[in-house]
Amino acid sequence: MKDKLEKAAVPATATYINAQSAITGLRGRDLVSTLRTVARHSLKHPVHTLRHTLALSGQLGRVLLGDTLHQVNPRDQRFNDPTWRLNPFYKRSLQAYLAWQKQVKTWIDDSGLPADDRARAQFVFALLNDAVSPTNSLLNPLALKELFNSGGMSLVKGLNHLYDDLRHNDGLPRQVGRDAFEVGKTLAVTPGAVVFRNEVLELIQYKPMSEKQYAKPLLIVPPQINKFYIFDLSPANSFVQYALKNGLQTFMVSWRNPDARHRDWGLSSYVAALEEALNVCRAITGAREVNLLGACAGGLTIAALQGHLAARRQIRRVASATYLVSLLDSEIDSPATLFLDEQALEAAKRRSYQNGVLDGRDMAKVFAWMRPNDLIWNYWINNYLLGKTPAAFDILYWNNDSTRLPAALHGDLLDFFKHNPLTRPGGLQVCGSAIDLSKVTVDSFSVAGINDHITPWDAVYRSTLLLGGDKRFVLSNSGHVQSILNPPGNPKANFIENARLSSDPRAWYYDAKHTEGSWWPQWLGWIQAHSGAQRQTSMALGNAAYPTLNPAPGTYVQAR
Repeated sequence: MKDKLEKAAVPATATYINAQSAITGLRGRDLVSTLRTVARHSLKHPVHTLRHTLALSGQLGRVLLGDTLHQVNPRDQRFNDPTWRLNPFYKRSLQAYLAWQKQVKTWIDDSGLPADDRARAQFVFALLNDAVSPTNSLLNPLALKELFNSGGMSLVKGLNHLYDDLRHNDGLPRQVGRDAFEVGKTLAVTPGAVVFRNEVLELIQYKPMSEKQYAKPLLIVPPQINKFYIFDLSPANSFVQYALKNGLQTFMVSWRNPDARHRDWGLSSYVAALEEALNVCRAITGAREVNLLGACAGGLTIAALQGHLAARRQIRRVASATYLVSLLDSEIDSPATLFLDEQALEAAKRRSYQNGVLDGRDMAKVFAWMRPNDLIWNYWINNYLLGKTPAAFDILYWNNDSTRLPAALHGDLLDFFKHNPLTRPGGLQVCGSAIDLSKVTVDSFSVAGINDHITPWDAVYRSTLLLGGDKRFVLSNSGHVQSILNPPGNPKANFIENARLSSDPRAWYYDAKHTEGSWWPQWLGWIQAHSGAQRQTSMALGNAAYPTLNPAPGTYVQAR
């Protein structure tokens, strides 16, 4: 397997849209400007355009004669229906579409445009080509079959779904039904209680699920841009229950969903609130040290907290730190950044300060356009052309249960991507402390996803190198969310690891060892070694100073 790794190309680490572009947004004017650039170039170089037009015409002529010129990407599920191969009309339609796609890409590649303009043009035309796919029309063979089988009712239902989404879902097709799940009843059902609440967060302590438990607790810090129950979707894939069943005292942060009143909450506000939660964990458990786990922006938050504690010489309160798909080094080599100039960043800040918050639905739109065939056109076909309701899928329900970011935190995140401050000692100021991650000497365990386009794996790898202490880095075979939801028994799970962390992610990858299965057991052994001695389990939640307030999952998670 090692030989196969060495011969294989290093996996792609970023695509057109990532975390930076998601929080900045894509302006329509930038996409239109790219189309103007392409049009001007086409007019200035008519011979180049004519040559590719003639090439396309020649291919279309062969398609009309029945030739099969192009093969569908095996990972493209849109054309799986056998009608696209067996019916002469549909076969020719598919081949014409594939020929158009390939010729447009070749035209842009050979255009002589500057590299940045070519990358922008490929992005825009990829979106347009996906939109005009023949599968997105009523001529889709699946839609025609459903139309006849339902006696026309599929079209009626589809129009109703379209009307409802135009009114209530910003014009995008729903990925999951609004009533498919209920938080606290079908999701986030692990027993526990809120033991502390401040303006910014609720702290949940979960009931133990083991006869003995480790002395040092685990505090899980989710990202501020999503709700916490990604860690507790269902018993089968609940990270919380996995930790509890293996003797870890487990606490969870549930961030408040802010509104315009909270526009001034910045990163320092969240770090200060998290420090309070850390101290409550210590008070309830009697432990001097707490194990921290942060995911995505939660990883940035726990890093900032540790930098703050290190500056105050109080880092001993943290026993270890786990970072899941978290960026501390914000440099991302991706065409997405080609749309993010100074003007775009300032416009994004201005919008959120005017509104008081960045609405999670705006970010969700950008994330959906990361994978339009999977997250937009797939549901366009299912909901509107077939007239069906989307399947009940817990991850998509969580993904659509969006939250808001206060304007100040949004501005801090934009500055984080713009200036990459954590790569320099003192580059970031939090709660009055200058952050130097090299002085955060806490042992760390970092996980990245090889197919993660939100926080690309090479950037997560470089982030690991910024930390002091003993570092461990694992590369899961999944994407952003599935890298976290990766329980033992998942037949698709595997990861690679290399104990020697070189400065070059590619060198690390080539020498890494492949392991079948989930990374969860690897992390479990590591975290248990950092959790102190085992002792008899106490079933009590909270204490006299911090009594239970509400049953889990609490009240903040219910806010829309």
